[in-house]
Amino acid sequence: MTTENGDDGPGTAVVTGASAGIGAVYAERLARRGYDLILAARRTDRIEALAESLRERFGVAVRSVTADLSDGRQLEAFAELIGADETVTLLVNNAGTSTLASVADTPFAAAEAMNGLNIRALVRLTLAVLPGFKRRDHGAIVNIGSVLGFRSLPVSTIYSATKAYVVMFTRGLVDELAGTNVFVQLVAPAATATDIWDISGVPLSALDPATVMTVETMVDAALAGLDAGEAVTMPSVEDASRLIAALDDATLALLGASQTSEPAARYLSQVP
Repeated sequence: MTTENGDDGPGTAVVTGASAGIGAVYAERLARRGYDLILAARRTDRIEALAESLRERFGVAVRSVTADLSDGRQLEAFAELIGADETVTLLVNNAGTSTLASVADTPFAAAEAMNGLNIRALVRLTLAVLPGFKRRDHGAIVNIGSVLGFRSLPVSTIYSATKAYVVMFTRGLVDELAGTNVFVQLVAPAATATDIWDISGVPLSALDPATVMTVETMVDAALAGLDAGEAVTMPSVEDASRLIAALDDATLALLGASQTSEPAARYLSQVP
């Protein structure tokens, strides 16, 4: 898969949550590839410093936008900005947050923050650029999910639910856009060394270092998956295509088994 935009270069890439971690590395790697950038983050000092560095190092145009995408008005303003920009060819929906705790121990505000940033912002920005991508029959959307979108843990129920939405939304969009030149990629990393761990309440130091991937390695693997045309990239999984196919076969079998008007035999004795 290529996101190149002909003789005019690759176009403009939008990266959210770009002031640190995964978003900052995506911004650097994409600038290195010649993309102009629109970077969004809450921390003005960090995002402006990154933008200036990328301009100097790579000679690309970089627009930094201070925005809290969990805020409805700021999200809408940013969505309108990127939706109106005809040079945008790539959207990296990276902004996200996490609180790792049981449901009973999760404040409602924390649950709302995860729903707002991990789901609402991702969907709104996808819908902002998608009409233009379809009209031009060109563009790519990268949604950063998580392996926890496939399976929750006792401390990740709400976070996993938000990432499960990202999994289903992204994979459904892949199917909808089949046969077009608009590409959609789900990136589902496992533990990655970012500051989201400290935000979540589970410090990075509590994890086995052998299970934690560096941000640079994760992003480079994700971009290699994008280049290879992978609809689902799981950077740490060796045989991901086979395992995902097995999962798809199981879910299709379950869906197929549900297509009957009769209750399952185990319930017949309970039917009056």
